[in-house]
Amino acid sequence: MPPKRSRATPARPSAPRQAASVARFEATVVPGLESLARREMQRVLGRDVHWFPEERGALPFSYAGQWAQLQRLNTVLAVFLVQRFGVPRPRALLGEEHLRMVQAQTERVRSRFPAGTFQNFYLSAAGSDSAVMQRLKEELARRTNLQPGAEEGDLLLRLRPAADGSGWELLLRTTPRPLATRAWRVCNMEGALNASVAHAMALLTRPQPNDIYLNLGCGSGTLLIERLAAGPARRAIGCDTSQAALACAEENVAAAGLAGKAELQPWDMGALPLPDGSVDALTVDLPFGNLVGSHHQNMALYPRMLAEAGRVARPDARFVIITHEMRLMEQLLPQFPMWQLETTLPINLSGLHPRIFLLRRATNGE
Repeated sequence: MPPKRSRATPARPSAPRQAASVARFEATVVPGLESLARREMQRVLGRDVHWFPEERGALPFSYAGQWAQLQRLNTVLAVFLVQRFGVPRPRALLGEEHLRMVQAQTERVRSRFPAGTFQNFYLSAAGSDSAVMQRLKEELARRTNLQPGAEEGDLLLRLRPAADGSGWELLLRTTPRPLATRAWRVCNMEGALNASVAHAMALLTRPQPNDIYLNLGCGSGTLLIERLAAGPARRAIGCDTSQAALACAEENVAAAGLAGKAELQPWDMGALPLPDGSVDALTVDLPFGNLVGSHHQNMALYPRMLAEAGRVARPDARFVIITHEMRLMEQLLPQFPMWQLETTLPINLSGLHPRIFLLRRATNGE
């Protein structure tokens, strides 16, 4: 007798997938690093990002993915949520409908962090002392239960006219601090490099896990830490002749959770105890001659550094340099044919206009 067939259990209808919520954002970047930041954003955010025409220092985009991914961006300064209002003047934002929209957007940002993360807010706008802006700040304080604060406010809002003249845009920073303000920076030094610039420089070395990486004049460790944030290395070395700098870097390395992965050495960048052709990638934030060093000192330091870096670099090694002494570098590079100039990136760094030089070590036959 054939076995009795069991009646198949009817399949439960699957719940309809919810459409991803698309929001408009703007990433602010160090002017000059737009292309590098865009490449990182494309890699981290993937297919969920859609681009709008970029501007100097800003990358507008829409995004339908997880907001947590936005906090993984290392080459941008900050990410802002953008809300457009089709109103002719900011006064219209004081209407109840628009105020509720502003309140909803602030809650959208705040809800992604533990309670109490945001203590104050700052509204940046032209005419911020006008009666309209003062009323808007009062309404924001009342509806958010946050106190008006300084420019470093936890909840940062920017109000500006829309570029196409169709209304006004409110931008809310999606994090309580800029992304470029790293949690690992527990020790700071005058002239320390912006972390997002350091990360961009690390990416320019095309980091590989087998790299022997050397950060000359490591200072407080920014370039060293950001190189390891970009990926592992067989050996990551930061060197400096200043004991104070090495002690500061040690604190930051530990705060970044990289103790044991990064070496700190009291080496002179012009006399390195390393074999010829032993280093795969190098970076250096050279003294600008402003806050640190002087032009006279740089005239002696730069050629020593280029010669010694050329000795320890293997053929095809990439060397990424940032300096404000552009003329000095341009004069020196022809004197060191072992270094081939791949590209230069002029950037705007808090009113200074340094340049990033990407060099490649010539092979023995060149």
